[in-house]
Amino acid sequence: MPKNYVLIDYENVQPDSISALDRDDVHILIFMGASQTKVNVEIAMLAQKMGARAEYIKICGNGNNALDFHIAYYLGELTNSDPKGYFHIVSKDTGFDPLIQYLTDKKIKVCRSKAIADIPILQRQSATENKTLLVIERLAKVGSSKPRTMKTLGSTINALFNKELSEKEITAIINDLKKARVLEINQSKVNYLK
Repeated sequence: MPKNYVLIDYENVQPDSISALDRDDVHILIFMGASQTKVNVEIAMLAQKMGARAEYIKICGNGNNALDFHIAYYLGELTNSDPKGYFHIVSKDTGFDPLIQYLTDKKIKVCRSKAIADIPILQRQSATENKTLLVIERLAKVGSSKPRTMKTLGSTINALFNKELSEKEITAIINDLKKARVLEINQSKVNYLK
């Protein structure tokens, strides 16, 4: 699984939360302007909890696009050290778009989002969570005729989505069901907890 690097233009976007990014595959870089002196407490606490997976970069000096140049520099360093990574710039500044296009042409995975919630990896996560909720609703409706084996459960989930899910998506939904304490798996047998 590629590592995701999220470069936040904190001068341009001040998110209320970064909790959705508290994942093992995410490294956050929060870029702050030279004259910025305040950070949202929730963001500071979560960044501290994330340890080495989150860092602040306070730029030196002021000037037009000074922070943007710092982000561009770090983006270059990161793409050089981890060319298989996925790079997400969080900024409303469209000035990054030509650089993003250039890197995309070089087969580097990079995008710009206007908000944390718009980051593609979080969009996919939300889609899986929505599918999991649909599966929970369906299982509640079928009552005692719930699937009792992993194979049948996988087939039931896939049928619910017109047999368009990959094995990976089915596994992710089953893992979400286990995390939500809807079911547990003993070898290939499924036991429902709710």
